Amino acid sequence: MIFNRIVILWFLFLWSASSNAQQQDTALIRNVLHLQQHAWNNGDLDGYMQGYWKSDSLVFVGKKGVTKGWQQTYTQYQKSYPDKSAMGTLLFDIISIEQINHETAYVIGKWHLQRNPVLGDLQGHFTLLFKKINDQWRIVSDHSS
Repeated sequence: MIFNRIVILWFLFLWSASSNAQQQDTALIRNVLHLQQHAWNNGDLDGYMQGYWKSDSLVFVGKKGVTKGWQQTYTQYQKSYPDKSAMGTLLFDIISIEQINHETAYVIGKWHLQRNPVLGDLQGHFTLLFKKINDQWRIVSDHSS
């Protein structure tokens, strides 16, 4: 009887610790997206790109197709958004964050880019795959449309 109680308490402790870690990871992922949004809205493309894994293995899928690599993704952003006016004001709406394991998470959301009437607003959805790399959450795959 005492052994059963000890086992139950141990499982409750593990579940609680796991739940707290998952909540902390979710908050850290939200913070990455918040920092990206803030950087974008300040016209800081370099700061925005800090949310991405700086690797040739980064994958970005958008309306122009598949782009592989951090530098190539950065270059594509520079071409598509050459100045603050083209960048406009970005708003993310996070629909869900699902943690797959302690180092991988899947994020679904909406994005809205408010720009001047000449350029027009843009909007769509995104799916992001986050990985914890060197204790930092980074986007390793981005499908935005």
